[in-house]
Amino acid sequence: MTKDAARSRGLSLRARLLALTLALLVAALLGSTGLVIDQLRGTLVRQLDERIHSVAMVTQRLPGLEDLVDDSQVRDTVEQRAIRDMYVARLSADGRIAQVVRPAEGAPPDLPRLDTAAVAERDGEPFSTPSTGSDGRWRAIALPNGPGQPAGSVVAAGSLSEVDSAMHRLTGQVLLIDVAVLGLLGVAGWFAVRAGLGPLRRIETTAAAIAAGDLSSRVPQLAAPGTELGSLATSLNTMLDRIEAGDAARADAEHSMRRFIADVSHELRTPLAGIKGFTQLYRIGGMPARSDVDAAMNRMEGEAERLVELVEELLLLARLDERGAAAVQTLLQRTPMDLRTLAADALRDLKALDPARSVVLTGPGGGSPGGAPVLGDEARLRQVMSNLVGNAIAHTPAGSPVRVGVGVQDGLAVLELRDEGPGMTAEQAAHVFDRFYRADTARGRTPTGGAGLGLSIVHSLVTAHGGRVDVHTAPDQGATFRILLPLHTETGACPRVVDL
Repeated sequence: MTKDAARSRGLSLRARLLALTLALLVAALLGSTGLVIDQLRGTLVRQLDERIHSVAMVTQRLPGLEDLVDDSQVRDTVEQRAIRDMYVARLSADGRIAQVVRPAEGAPPDLPRLDTAAVAERDGEPFSTPSTGSDGRWRAIALPNGPGQPAGSVVAAGSLSEVDSAMHRLTGQVLLIDVAVLGLLGVAGWFAVRAGLGPLRRIETTAAAIAAGDLSSRVPQLAAPGTELGSLATSLNTMLDRIEAGDAARADAEHSMRRFIADVSHELRTPLAGIKGFTQLYRIGGMPARSDVDAAMNRMEGEAERLVELVEELLLLARLDERGAAAVQTLLQRTPMDLRTLAADALRDLKALDPARSVVLTGPGGGSPGGAPVLGDEARLRQVMSNLVGNAIAHTPAGSPVRVGVGVQDGLAVLELRDEGPGMTAEQAAHVFDRFYRADTARGRTPTGGAGLGLSIVHSLVTAHGGRVDVHTAPDQGATFRILLPLHTETGACPRVVDL
């Protein structure tokens, strides 16, 4: 990298824009000035050509050499044409100077050979010629002698010194004006560029705030949406919204993961501690009787079952994450079935787990229960209903009533479970199917509560069946979990239905 390139990289955008603008202005002014001066010089030279042509014409008409020296007509024509330094001479046929009609004030022009043939070739066109002195140039014209005169020609030349002097003065004046204009434009351009880059400085300030950790900062709407700055502001704000949402989701995921790890650790530690305690007690001889050993083995078996259940839930969620809902559908062993079978099993489970509860079976939302034929994996859907029953038992007061509904509504098979527990807020309901989530404040965790995976498994398995699960709840008004699955209307083997 050159030093100039390194210095340019160190300049601010404002300085580079101003320098580029001034460079373009300089090029434009110099180009236009040069064009104007060239056009003006050409005009002055043409005017000089016209003047020396008039003098040459007057001299051409003079009667003879003896009248040339003191002829007043030439002097009058020169004065009328305002040519201060004029040279007029008559040439012989071979191009030699026969007589100087009007001598030059300084060094005369250095004329080329102008014999009769050369004059005829020039055909009266003006031409430039140097001075016999050290500097200066002349414009000259050669015309053949008029009729009745000896062979030869007349040469008239006018000095270009006045034209050159005028051009030099004009060039100096125009350059001074250009410098003044550039100075004024530079000052005005500095303030204009500074004002124009003001929105970019505000964007820079916002970016600095975001870099410092304030992801809530947004770029103000600096211009109309259709402009470059407006589009830039909109794009940046959209990007910031996504970054903030992604950061919030990442923070929530990390928080949920930490809470999940803590919960799973607790769930694993409790049965493991029990198993370890019984084994240590057996090792030190704390179980002398066979009945003590049997009781300890039963307790250890129960704790092992809790561990197996927890691990299976984790493995199921891991498979769902790895394969996705669409791929999981291929793993389901679907057969025609009726959701009334699951409703009957849920009814029996609720009565067995809490005989004091009032459990009723109705249709969706009330009324008489009805058939709900679907094509599903009965074992997985039974797991779904088992999780909902366990959720109701764990998070509602003992003895509170529960309603199980089954039937068809709006062209979908419906299986629902409603409890009369403490309910949930709208915010808690929005996250109730999130993995690792527990609405502890509204539906308090009981000693039998799990790690917050049951409802997530419910949602994943129902989605894998092409359905959905909804929750309708409010604080102190209980909760209704509703499973909606596509109806199975194909003819064939009748699904197994339990008598309700």
